[in-house]
Amino acid sequence: MAVDYIVIVVYLAGMLAMGWWGMRRAKSKSDFLVAGRRLGPAMYSGTMAAVVLGGASTIGGVGLGYQYGLSGAWMVFTIGLGILALSIFFSGRIARLKVYTVSEMLDLRYGGGKAGMISGIVMWVYTLMLVVTSTIAYATIFDVLFDVPRTLAIIVGGTIVVAYSTLGGMWSITITDMVQFVVKTIGVLLILLPVAIVKAGGFSEMKAQLPTSYFDPLGIGGETIFTYVLIYTFGILIGQDIWQRVFTARNDKVARLGGTVAGVYCLLYAIGGAVIGTAAKVLYPKGLGQADEAFAQIVKDQLPVGVRGLVLAAALAAVMSTSSGALIACATVANNDIWKRLRGTKDQVSVEDEHDEVKGNRMFILGLGIVAIVISIILNNVVEALTVAYNLLVGGLLVPILGGLLWKRGTGTGALASIVVGGITVIGGMWRYGILANQPVYYGLIASLVVYVAVSLATRPTDAAVLAAWRERLAGRGAEEPEPAPAAAAQ
Repeated sequence: MAVDYIVIVVYLAGMLAMGWWGMRRAKSKSDFLVAGRRLGPAMYSGTMAAVVLGGASTIGGVGLGYQYGLSGAWMVFTIGLGILALSIFFSGRIARLKVYTVSEMLDLRYGGGKAGMISGIVMWVYTLMLVVTSTIAYATIFDVLFDVPRTLAIIVGGTIVVAYSTLGGMWSITITDMVQFVVKTIGVLLILLPVAIVKAGGFSEMKAQLPTSYFDPLGIGGETIFTYVLIYTFGILIGQDIWQRVFTARNDKVARLGGTVAGVYCLLYAIGGAVIGTAAKVLYPKGLGQADEAFAQIVKDQLPVGVRGLVLAAALAAVMSTSSGALIACATVANNDIWKRLRGTKDQVSVEDEHDEVKGNRMFILGLGIVAIVISIILNNVVEALTVAYNLLVGGLLVPILGGLLWKRGTGTGALASIVVGGITVIGGMWRYGILANQPVYYGLIASLVVYVAVSLATRPTDAAVLAAWRERLAGRGAEEPEPAPAAAAQ
């Protein structure tokens, strides 16, 4: 295992070095939060794929394959569908707005008001839970690597992510995500996938050893697939962590092209993870303690020294990419959408204050990173907390956000009512049916849509001046932040 340890330590040291490099480039708020809006298609597609394919997509995706077979790909597959839908239909508009948060988009579209504040609070809870779940995942990986206590594993893994994210912001996260994307591709798709298939005896032996349900594309169940679409596909469309990556694109063409490539990659990654899990079921037919142990077990038993370290680094990369993306999104929302609104200083920052803006955002990342580590140590299982966050996100925010992008008659009052009623319906549904039930998000979406349409039609249309300014921003005009020079673009 000594060689494996060296591989992992070198990888972790490299992440910190990337953070130091990013600090030298993060000179302004735009640099720190959205990488100066300079990313070209190659870097954009790699970082977008990295941020959505985290520990749940890698370790959890293999676990679902172990439990259900090829249909276990659906969870990650719906994430890929969400990236494709976002990139093809909405990313161009989002990129041209030149904002930093989803709530700022709501302010632009509806003319300000309480909808932006409430949406910011919901988004903050959602992104914080993403950071916590990713941080807890370090415990599993470091236990496999170094056999260290859970608390120490969380502190070590969380501290590394907080360190490089705090130092360089989105520039550090972007370059580390590119490294993580390469490591995941090599470790999971190019090494573990073919090795797992060969060790299981090939597809013919897998079919002979396993029930036919393992090769049924709908074996996981139609209702489960539908719920995945609602939670993950729609959640991808409106999540701050995803939108913040769209904001890094050099222009709308990069957002569409790079995002489409990332979406296709996610679909392939979904299938690869499910196949690895199916092969693991052949190798370990008597069952494991938990399905999510399949990834670590097959890596430990079937891969040679050195290669094993690289693949475990790939799992660590998956967790870190999601954790860092969620952390900067959480800090951005907390600072720009909540703290500045409470202080009454939103949009009152001059060019001379750019350095202080970077410093302030660094402090928020550091503070919230520490909070996430503490919560991760206290909680043993946050599946229910994450489900609450996703249900509130989709049930409360999906309709007013997409409505604002697609329906000009939608109003700020309608958006506020939609968020409140959708959120209350989701909470009531979880109290009535249970947190993990499917009904809460179904009913929340229906209530949110009905109220949004009804209240919007019953109230005065959005002010013509607000809509005119909105159309200017959608066309890529009227943003205060200048476009980056072509020479400064990152490929």
